[in-house]
Amino acid sequence: MNTLYEELLAAIHSVWHRRWLALGIAWAICLLGWLVVALIPNSYESKARIFIQLDDALAEQVGIGIADKKRDIERIRQTLTSAVNLEKVVRATRLGDTIEDPKQMEAAVLKLGDNVKVVSQQDNLFEITATANNASFSDAENAKLAQDVAQKLIDIFREENLSGNRGDMVETLEFVNQQLATREKELESAENKRNTFESQHPELAQGGAAISQRLETSRASLRDIDADLIAAQSALAAIDGQIGGTPKTMPGGQAGSASASLAQAEMALGGLKARGLTDSHPDVIAAQNQVNALRGPAAREQASGGGMPNPAYSSLVSIRADREANVQALTSRKAAMQSDIASLTTSMISDPQLAAEAQRINRDYDVLRSQYDKLLQDREELRLRGEVKTEREAVKFEVVDPPTTPRAPTAPNRPVLLFGVLLVGVVGGCAGAFALSRVRSVFATTAGLERATGLPVLGAISQNLTASARALRQRRLKYFYGASAALGGLFVVLLAVEFIQRGMVA
Repeated sequence: MNTLYEELLAAIHSVWHRRWLALGIAWAICLLGWLVVALIPNSYESKARIFIQLDDALAEQVGIGIADKKRDIERIRQTLTSAVNLEKVVRATRLGDTIEDPKQMEAAVLKLGDNVKVVSQQDNLFEITATANNASFSDAENAKLAQDVAQKLIDIFREENLSGNRGDMVETLEFVNQQLATREKELESAENKRNTFESQHPELAQGGAAISQRLETSRASLRDIDADLIAAQSALAAIDGQIGGTPKTMPGGQAGSASASLAQAEMALGGLKARGLTDSHPDVIAAQNQVNALRGPAAREQASGGGMPNPAYSSLVSIRADREANVQALTSRKAAMQSDIASLTTSMISDPQLAAEAQRINRDYDVLRSQYDKLLQDREELRLRGEVKTEREAVKFEVVDPPTTPRAPTAPNRPVLLFGVLLVGVVGGCAGAFALSRVRSVFATTAGLERATGLPVLGAISQNLTASARALRQRRLKYFYGASAALGGLFVVLLAVEFIQRGMVA
């Protein structure tokens, strides 16, 4: 610990012994550093915030969703700092005063691109930051320039938002109209070709694919007709059986006689069978037993007198006529369907190449027709969207915070840099004096001499100065202190100048 303390004292003594050298180095470093700091232009920053409003109920109805509008805003944010827009800013501000050729314009645009930022703080809140640090302008001019750049970016944002979509929509509609006109001509040509083919081959007017589809449909219909015909024939056979078991006439008589009772029983039995009940049904069996029981008395009663028409038989005959007409109609439909199937089958087998040609013509026409209809629908949707964006302004915005007027430079932090240069100068001067003491073989203490030589040191002689020498040393110390104070005073003056300049900008 004592050795370290002695080394520290020796170092301080070495620096103090060469204090003029340390002060000279400090002055050189400080003057050079402060000159470099003075040449760094101040950067002034202006900020503005813009709020984007996305709510529009009508826009949602025509298909302009929230995602579409957010993409539009993001596109505007990204293109706001494009080269074209930055060139507009350069030409509209003092940056374009010294531009004389395209190379200078390109350099100015690149530099401005580094000094402009558009940051999304929230989903619909953006911050525009513009920085001006032109070395040829004064601080006040740079502060004003930063504000002008931010304001011009807002103007461009408004212009892009209000008129940009309108121009893009007009160009898009013009392109869609051109494509629609082309598709219309192609569709007319395909339609004329199809009409010509149908007039030459009417049997293949629907095309090969349509014929196959019609053939399958006809076969399915024929199967349905066969099932209906079988059911109708079964119903006709059933009504024939009922008619065979029902007498055409019934004996006449007064109410309550055996003949009248038999007639009523037969009518009841006929009604049950007309309802579709089978012979094994309990109600039918009971009615049949009643009829069988009354036939004997009715026969004896009929032997003594005449009869009357049976209404049950007449009803059954009427039902049979309806069912027979249904069977005949189904038979006629089956014959017509079989004839149609035979004709379609003959058309497909007779000339397959012609059928393939008809299929290709109809396919081309259907494709062109679907494309034309889709383009027509897209054009109407685009037109409606364009009207909504133009009239309703689907994306609106407002300036939350206008561009601020910079009062103080954001960079560089000149007071800190000035103090840093002073600190570096002092440290550099001390380091230079200490390094020079290491180069020369001079020992500040007897202990250092003993360690260096390995020999004991018997004693040390102190320096004795005369009165004139002490007076000279005092004057030199005063000069040293004055030079040191001058270095510090220069630092204070530079700080004062910096704050005065800031006050002039404000």
